[in-house]
This record gives sequence, C-alpha cells and structure tokens, in this order.
Amino acid sequence: MKKNITTTWATLALGVLLAGCASKPPEPEWEMNAQGSSQKALDAYLSGNARVEKLEWERARAEVARTGRPDLLARLELLRCAAQVASLVGEPCTAFEALRQDAAAPERAYADYLAGKPLAAPEVALLPPAQRAVAGAGAGGAALAGIEDPLSRLVAAGALLQAGRADPAAIATATDTASAQGWRRPLLAWLLLQVQRAEAAGDQEAAARLRRRVAVVEQGGSGK
Repeated sequence: MKKNITTTWATLALGVLLAGCASKPPEPEWEMNAQGSSQKALDAYLSGNARVEKLEWERARAEVARTGRPDLLARLELLRCAAQVASLVGEPCTAFEALRQDAAAPERAYADYLAGKPLAAPEVALLPPAQRAVAGAGAGGAALAGIEDPLSRLVAAGALLQAGRADPAAIATATDTASAQGWRRPLLAWLLLQVQRAEAAGDQEAAARLRRRVAVVEQGGSGK
C-alpha cells in the first residue's frame, strides 16, 4: 500500500508518493530522509518546538539538496511557508522566492495563493485540490467545511486572511481546527486574532473568555 505524508501539500512538496508495493523500485534514500525530517519539522513547528523544527528543516533541505534540483527544494520551502500561513505569520516566503525562477507553475501558483494574491482560473486549477474552492472568487469561511485534512483547512483559512476574505466563520473554524489537533502555535495565533476582533467590537465578555483560553495554552496547564 502507499503511504502519504500527513498533509496533501507535504506530499506535493516532496514530489512523489512513498513507494510501498513490491512491484515498484525502492524509494531513494534522500527522499525517505527528507520526508521524515520535513514531517518532524512540521510537527515541531505546529507544537511550538523551535529547536527541533530548525534542526529537522535543515536536515530535510540537506537531503533534497543531494538531488541538485532547485525545483524540489522550492517545494520543500513552500511546505514551511504553508505552515507559517496557517499560523498567521505574514512574512514573505523569501526562501521560496529565491528559488522561484526554477520552480514549476503549480509551485508558483501556490506561493501566490499563500501570499493572498488573486489567481486567474488556470492558476487556481494548479493548486492542491483542497485549496481550489477557497481560492475561487468570493469564497469565504463556508468553503473550509469541505476540506477534510486539518492542516490543509488551516492553511486555507490563513490564505483567506492573507487575501482579506476571512469572515468570522473562517476564523472560528481555524481556531477550532488548531484546538482539536493540539497545535499550540497556530492556536495561539488564531485566539489572539479573535481577542483583537472582540475588543475592537467592544465585546469585552468574549475577549475575556478568549484571553482565558490563551492563558491555558501559554501556561501549559500549570495553573500558574
């Protein structure tokens, strides 16, 4: 049987599916190592473990670099940028941009999507399937309901926010998704965004409730 990395884009970022059938050639060592390290890096990033995240991304990059293919390295960088968008990090995806000229059209379209740029219909068709409905004109939080994979759903919510199209339903869905998965980093980011919006709306009761949730995450259940 074939086995994918947890997220749709993680699989695309590394180019191919894991080979598991006896009739197929064995997967190259670099690919297995890169997939393993990128998954560990992704898990560490979402949980807020910066030390492990940095180490594993470096390992993943080193393995992909063994191929001498900047297009594959660009895919790997997009995986990291997608996780950042899911966590409301609004910084440009500079590592990808340095490789853009060698990246394939689907990667360029995905990078623009993550940055919140409007896409033409042919570019939308190049996106991972989970993101296409969200990238469509006029799509809002309701489009997130059809995305089964939690991280893909969170990435889509972040892309909506980047594009200025995240409605309260999208923000609530993103918060609930991060909470259900126990993903500390994106959960804090989405909760703090909700706090800001509640305060801006003058809803102090909602803001106080949300701040209590933030405190639980930040204190790690210590009660201090």
